[in-house]
Amino acid sequence: MVYTDYIEIKPEKRFGKPCIISTRISVYDVLSWMAEGMSIADIIDDFPELNEVQIKACLAYAADKEHKLKVLIA
Repeated sequence: MVYTDYIEIKPEKRFGKPCIISTRISVYDVLSWMAEGMSIADIIDDFPELNEVQIKACLAYAADKEHKLKVLIA
């Protein structure tokens, strides 16, 4: 998946947090809902402007960010 087709970062929107394009819903919002136990279907029920592909793009963004994380050993 190319998450950049669904995720944008604009300094003037949500203080530069990564958001789903054409919404003010951040990747953090989606990840926190899932961490609280919401399923993709639950999120779409609550936010019908979202679809499954956009939600999976949030997961792909988080996975890519985690993959690029560097650990410094002191």
